[in-house]
Amino acid sequence: MTGNMTGDTSRNCDTPNHSSIQTLCIKLCTVSLSICLMGCAPVSSDTAKNPTAPEIPATSPPQTIAPQAKPKPVSELAQYLPITAIATISGREIQLEVASTFNEQEKGLMFRPPLADDHGMLFVFTPERPVAFWMKNTPSPLDIIFLLDGEVKAIARNATTCKSDPCPVYPVGGVVADNVIEVRAGLTQEIGLKEGDRISVKFLLPKNQ
Repeated sequence: MTGNMTGDTSRNCDTPNHSSIQTLCIKLCTVSLSICLMGCAPVSSDTAKNPTAPEIPATSPPQTIAPQAKPKPVSELAQYLPITAIATISGREIQLEVASTFNEQEKGLMFRPPLADDHGMLFVFTPERPVAFWMKNTPSPLDIIFLLDGEVKAIARNATTCKSDPCPVYPVGGVVADNVIEVRAGLTQEIGLKEGDRISVKFLLPKNQ
């Protein structure tokens, strides 16, 4: 039998009446306090009539469920940064959006349509550090160029999109870089860019603006 203890149990045991249940309780109280606590626990009227009847919890008030917000269109999830730098790669000028803050770099080119041939994104890391990139939610394949002091240290060619974890990282194991440039896939091969080449980056505005 289960039930919640209510009131002063010892007082219930010490006050006799003509009820057979409480008479039994008084007898049990003289044997053991623990037996008294069990015997004096009040039960519901339904359980008293049918000891095997399950307890029915109180009905909780109805819960108001707020409607779920509709997911944003892909076009609203993408970020577009101003062109604030130009890279000269094998004699070709590439206009660059500059991602310099953590939030800008985290979003990168996610959800963006394919880049134009003369367009890219520059990631600035000050000071230089080991970096590796992934392509999560980036629908268009990219070439990723890793630079240190203007020298090409690694190129991840035709890095493809990844929609779920775990995503591959480029380059495997990472590389120390202070600038990383993303351009459309295939461009670095078309212009013959290779490791050891140099790329100049001209900022149209100071880096801290």
